[in-house]
Amino acid sequence: MARMSGGKALVEMLRRHGIDTVFALPGVQNDALFVAFYDASDGLRLIHTRHEQGAAYMAYGYARASGRVGAYAVVPGPGFLNTTAALATAYAANAPLLCISGQNALNLIGRGFGLLHEIPDQLSILQGLTKWAARIDHPTRVGPMVNRAFRELVEGRPRPVGLEVPSDVLARECEVDLPAPELPSPPPSADPDLVAEAASLLAAAKNPMIFVGSGAIHAGEEVLALAQLLEAPVVSFSGGKGILSDRHYLAQSASAGHTLWRQADVVLALGTRLHQPQIRWGFDRELKLIRIDIDALEIGRFERPALAIVADAKLALHALLRALEKKAPRRASRKEELDALKGSTLARLAEGLGPQCAYLEAIRAELPEDGIYVEDLTQVAYVGRVAFPVYRPRTYLHSGYEGTLGFGFATALGAKVARPDLPVVSISGDGGFMYNVQELSSAQKHGIDVVAIVFADGAFGNVRRMQKMDYGNRLIAVDLANPDFPKLAESFGVAGVKVSTPEGLRRELHAALKRRGTTLIEVAVGEMPDPWPYLVLPRVRGR
Repeated sequence: MARMSGGKALVEMLRRHGIDTVFALPGVQNDALFVAFYDASDGLRLIHTRHEQGAAYMAYGYARASGRVGAYAVVPGPGFLNTTAALATAYAANAPLLCISGQNALNLIGRGFGLLHEIPDQLSILQGLTKWAARIDHPTRVGPMVNRAFRELVEGRPRPVGLEVPSDVLARECEVDLPAPELPSPPPSADPDLVAEAASLLAAAKNPMIFVGSGAIHAGEEVLALAQLLEAPVVSFSGGKGILSDRHYLAQSASAGHTLWRQADVVLALGTRLHQPQIRWGFDRELKLIRIDIDALEIGRFERPALAIVADAKLALHALLRALEKKAPRRASRKEELDALKGSTLARLAEGLGPQCAYLEAIRAELPEDGIYVEDLTQVAYVGRVAFPVYRPRTYLHSGYEGTLGFGFATALGAKVARPDLPVVSISGDGGFMYNVQELSSAQKHGIDVVAIVFADGAFGNVRRMQKMDYGNRLIAVDLANPDFPKLAESFGVAGVKVSTPEGLRRELHAALKRRGTTLIEVAVGEMPDPWPYLVLPRVRGR
């Protein structure tokens, strides 16, 4: 045992669990924690941001780009509340995010005294936005509670967790026995009988398909082997992008998947909610659905599958491959067919969504294969969901079903901190970028080199189009007064340029990826074609 403060115990446990970076803002309830951060500065990097939202999004980007836990620390009340959009995003996108929130002194919680940063029942709010959350009520409880938090982060479906630590617990010194980090429980393996059934269904399939989501992000080798064995196209929406490189003919976008869905007879869904096919594309008796997911609750949320296998995707695929090697017939290559489908799909997108596709082509031409692309909610990024090729896992970052406007730039900064060896590009609109524009200061302060591409049409373009087309052109609260973005960037000490064509964007992106420091590229654009008829696709079979 050693005598230490609760704050020092917390920092030591974070280090033992491999946390090397914390994104944070200081404040009075967390003073003792930041003293501990200072004392541990040789083994833990503290990145302070200009807004709590930025800190939490950076932690999110760190987690998504690396697969490791992203951690942030903030004061209670408004500080914590400023991070809740990032917590909701991490929950939606299955990211291991650790929120450390301060709190007033233990004996004053819930008294209603009107203390600084006091809000009603903060812990309940934290618990409602996370997989698990708890309050540490004594320095001797730090070790067990941190161990529990990390078990929750890495076991089963990854999602955010939270620890609330009162100010007096952080400051109090006592004899503390810190336990070693606990090893997580082994991931669940697949039921052999169910694997055998799945192998029989897939071996007999005439038109098998595979859908992958973020739950299969660690199983790329097995996904490729299975796809090649079955000559089955592999479709991804957002979370599964890059698990199978888009250079492979078997890798197909959601748009192409919609075409293939019509004739599919057996569909294997790996670590994906499979939302669009189940909600919109339709089912009938001729389609057999096999679901492999570590989350038992997710498997039957929409449709009851023919087979439900609760297991880790990598372990299940390994078993499935062994079973199929004895059953699967040799299949003729579908390369010519699927290359043609990929080509016709991209041609249709380019014909209907030419401006967006041209800008995406410019970005892809300059961003290396392992470069990280972060999409915010904007007209070009929407189209990127089906038209931007992705070649590696963890290089396409998004906000999942949460659709979090304004998360992109700060998330890109966190991704760069996690992967300083890789180039990182964020794609924002002028509306979303201004949500976290202040983090240009953090980028400059901490030497975080990213390229922020801002498509500026002077409006919340998506809402503006809907008001124009669906509501009789009754435009309200959608037009924006923008700064001069390059001059704004320069005022923060980072490079800023402005272009108005795909060729100009490619030229400036090429230059930005070669220079040190963050660069903001404003792309002046007008109203763009409506992407949603190409993204929200209609029913093609059954009910």
